[in-house]
Amino acid sequence: MTTQAERLAYNQRNIDEFRETGGKMPTDFGDAPVLLLTTTGAKSGEQRIAPMMYLADADDADVVYVFGSNGGRDTDPAWVHNVRANPDVTVELGTDTFTGTAEVLDEPRRSEVYATQADRYSAFADYETGTERSIPVVAVQLSR
Repeated sequence: MTTQAERLAYNQRNIDEFRETGGKMPTDFGDAPVLLLTTTGAKSGEQRIAPMMYLADADDADVVYVFGSNGGRDTDPAWVHNVRANPDVTVELGTDTFTGTAEVLDEPRRSEVYATQADRYSAFADYETGTERSIPVVAVQLSR
């Protein structure tokens, strides 16, 4: 089991690699689409950055979906709590930075979007079967 300090160091390494490569993440993410999501801490009010895979909306270029899989753990990642408390976010896609508004999806849309991601990346199917919680899917409406 990894410690909080180890998870933070891992995230920082991924953030640094993302920014150094213009959004290409070959070390841990291969060719998967990755973004950096900056949220505001629900309690602290501090900016928090999380690297994560995303899914672009097939019909709306200004919407991306991110997934609160938390590596298949039984709890939502902190960033999900943060967007529920403060939906104003910043998204880094490649070398571009956008502000956006995040919304946790309700059923049935949550399941539809999650199924698309799980079809593309089998780890997401494994995350879902490995926990009893419903993994949150968050739609981010980008302001361009």
